[in-house]
Amino acid sequence: MLLGLVLLMCAPPCEPAMLLLTARPSRPKEGSSMTLTCEVQAASWKPDAQPQFCFFRDSQALWQGWSSSPELQLPTVWREDSGSYWCEAKTSELRVARSPRIQIQVQGVPVWNVSLETQPPGGQVQKGEKLVLVCLATQGTGDITFSWYKGALGLNLETKTQRSLAAKFEIPAVTDSDTEKYYCAADNGYGPSISELVSVTIRIPASRPVLTVRVPGTRAVVGDVVELRCEAQSGSPPIQYWFYHEDVTLGSSSAPSGGGASFNLSLTPERSGNYSCEADNGLGPQRSEAVPLSVTVPTEDRKELLASGILEGLLGTLGPTIIALLVCCWLKKRIGRRPARDPCRSPPSPMAQVSNYVNSVAPLQEQSVYENVNVVSGEEVYSLVYHTQQERQAAGEK
Repeated sequence: MLLGLVLLMCAPPCEPAMLLLTARPSRPKEGSSMTLTCEVQAASWKPDAQPQFCFFRDSQALWQGWSSSPELQLPTVWREDSGSYWCEAKTSELRVARSPRIQIQVQGVPVWNVSLETQPPGGQVQKGEKLVLVCLATQGTGDITFSWYKGALGLNLETKTQRSLAAKFEIPAVTDSDTEKYYCAADNGYGPSISELVSVTIRIPASRPVLTVRVPGTRAVVGDVVELRCEAQSGSPPIQYWFYHEDVTLGSSSAPSGGGASFNLSLTPERSGNYSCEADNGLGPQRSEAVPLSVTVPTEDRKELLASGILEGLLGTLGPTIIALLVCCWLKKRIGRRPARDPCRSPPSPMAQVSNYVNSVAPLQEQSVYENVNVVSGEEVYSLVYHTQQERQAAGEK
């Protein structure tokens, strides 16, 4: 690009020299680099003249003044670097030439795609902790002005300007009133870009719960169904409640919207003791004070329990004796079926026989046998009696 021709500022006789200033790129963007080149086009200058160069913007010398290099590289240009540029060249003979001025306009990149993030992530902050609102832009150049707003009506919280694509706003210790929707905006002179609304919830730890035991009547009786009611007066939902009997977990219940929760329990004699509950919403569990409960057993149930206890005691004491009697009975039944005698025991002598006759027919001969099985319980002796029948021969038969 030909920027202009100039005449050497020298006294005659000297031939005019031409300087040409170029910029690459010619329309630089903010944040990028730019290179200025000053070219000498004059046949009258000797090849070994070794000219010196100097670059100017709006009447101010750039860099370190005169240099032997015909190029000047600006690593990063911003919008304020826009202006009128030219260069000068001179030789050891003090022959000076100046290039025409060129206008360079540094192009800014508008802010785009602004978003708001929270720290901690998710917008869940415990009461008293620090909340950080980070406003981010995907692109944008130059000085960017960031603003933070609270609520849909846009209560301005803070505004700051800095040369970066992100900025932070901090609330050192949040309170209940900080539960709200927030958004931010960023602008670098091309119009503001606004983020979406982000909800922030201030979470409050569950307070120490109160346990209430509700019984149907004036006292807790075996068979009643009691209600265990546990409630924390404050705390962010959801809250999970756990119920305990003597530190043994009975069950749990949830309160998704806050408040309290209940647990129903059927009473047995073993349910007497201390009860407690626990509330936890993820910010640390809280335990209630212990509530004692005495379960009353009705008189009829006491009798049944007493009889059951006595029966269990008797079975425990007389159980072996009863089992021995049953075994002996079973053995004697088998003896009655078999003609052979039990080799393990000799039966005692038979007792006197009693005969009855019916219709002149020889009846069956009945025989009663008593046997002492030597089973003793206390001062009592138990015996077994069994009968055998034999068919008597008819009269006249031999």
